[in-house]
Amino acid sequence: MNFNLFIEHKKDLSNVNHTLKTQLLWMLLLRIILYTLLLGISLALKGKQFDVILPPINILILLLLVIYLVTIFSAIVLPVFFGNLRNFVFFQHLLDTFFVSVLVFFSGSSNSIFISVYFFPIISGGLILAKKGGLVAAAAAVLQYGFLLAIDMYGLYPAYILDYVSFKPSSPEVILNHFAVQGLTFFLAAILSAIFGIRLKTTEEALSVSIKKFDQLSTLYKQVFDNITTGILTINTDNIITSANNAIETITGTPPASLLGKNLSSLFSDFDLSKPNMRQTADFTRNNGKKVRIGYSHIIIQPTAEIPSSKDSPQKIITLRDISDIEILEKQVRQTEKLAAIGMMSASIAHDFRNPLTAISGSAQVLAGDFLASGPDSRTSYELTNIILRESNRLIDTISDFLKFSRPEHADKIWFSLRNCLDEVLQVCRADPSWPSSCTVEIALNRTLDIWADEKQMFTVFSHLIQNALAFCPKGSEYIKITASETKITGNREVVKIAISDNGSGVQKKDREQIFEPFFTARTDGTGLGLAIVKQTIEVHQGSIRVGNAKIGGALFILILPLPFQPD
Repeated sequence: MNFNLFIEHKKDLSNVNHTLKTQLLWMLLLRIILYTLLLGISLALKGKQFDVILPPINILILLLLVIYLVTIFSAIVLPVFFGNLRNFVFFQHLLDTFFVSVLVFFSGSSNSIFISVYFFPIISGGLILAKKGGLVAAAAAVLQYGFLLAIDMYGLYPAYILDYVSFKPSSPEVILNHFAVQGLTFFLAAILSAIFGIRLKTTEEALSVSIKKFDQLSTLYKQVFDNITTGILTINTDNIITSANNAIETITGTPPASLLGKNLSSLFSDFDLSKPNMRQTADFTRNNGKKVRIGYSHIIIQPTAEIPSSKDSPQKIITLRDISDIEILEKQVRQTEKLAAIGMMSASIAHDFRNPLTAISGSAQVLAGDFLASGPDSRTSYELTNIILRESNRLIDTISDFLKFSRPEHADKIWFSLRNCLDEVLQVCRADPSWPSSCTVEIALNRTLDIWADEKQMFTVFSHLIQNALAFCPKGSEYIKITASETKITGNREVVKIAISDNGSGVQKKDREQIFEPFFTARTDGTGLGLAIVKQTIEVHQGSIRVGNAKIGGALFILILPLPFQPD
């Protein structure tokens, strides 16, 4: 058997028993009230001026005492009763018919005014135990009433009844007529009460299912309402906030409970609710002074026949979200798109500029040679031509760097000697007339250390880093140190760690986040592309670069280049 189904069955059975106990307790209370009223009526009608047969007060009190004791005992036993509860209810209805029969016997049998009291156990039985309860009580009432009529036929009255009526034994036809009419009435009442009982039970079951579904929907609604990340407010016709979910506190910093009953304009003065179903934005200042951007929209709740509109019912639903981060991202995307468009246009322009500049540079070299051969008279022209040549070459180098950055190259990785690559870089650097003779470059690494990278691109990387370090070193005592070694990082992966440091002024902390961004530079003669190209190239190699402070006082650039995986 499915354990969950068993649990559900036990719960349903427990609910049925609880309902039966509650109904039976009400019936016991009504029994006490009914017979207490009958005692009061009997005392009120005591006297010969009333043409009714009433039992002596001592018999009536004894009967009431027995009924009270039996009822109290039943009420005490009922909460702790663990037997068949339906049989217990049947027994109580049979007791009620017996109590009525005793009352009817002592009040004149067929002449009793209390015959209608039989309807109490019949109707209560039909309502509490639909189908069978009323019919069993009716059958018991018919049998007991028939027995009383048989006694009546033989004149077995209590002696005091003769004080009210003269005894004349009834004929069998009269007795049969009484029995048929009352019996038919009893069973008709039982059938009607059974019908009402069945309908009542069906209605209760349907109501129970509806309440259960409503509770489930209510719980689901509350969970969705409280846990959804979108803020939700409802307001009535006077713009008074009637409900708010937990997300409101995250967005506004104000607890939802403190918003209930407040006017919407006191919290969101910039909200415009004249345009439903449209996403709008407004500025909002939290209690801590922080300003946020809120996106909001609202819908109007249309009244229905089932839910008519009222002053206190919600009239509008307002949804809102903190869109501060979204707007920042949108601005960044728009800025990126602008930069991309500018970059494409600039790359095209730079490409078109490079060819004329090359021609200018070549022409300047020819003119410089001619002026040099012409003697001292052309010295001024020679110097001016050299300025043209120098600046043309500088523009060509800048355009080359820009094109490298705008069109990242693919890394064709090979194994090559790191020391040989650095020696070639330094050889080119020292051939430049602007390279100071006072600069010392220390290379502290194993000559056998090889790296897995694109040699041409790494030549450019090292050249940029060395030139950048030199630019910040103190004049006359320039010192650059380069170290490298193989090491392992997270995941036991082998990498080559290369460190380039100098004795310059270093990099300020506020600039470390921006130093690799394009066009950011602290040099008066820099373009801001050198370090951007370095970072871009290292990332193409799936490596990383970071900047810090060197022990010798200046900046420290650490490059991490991964080595290819080599199985054991």
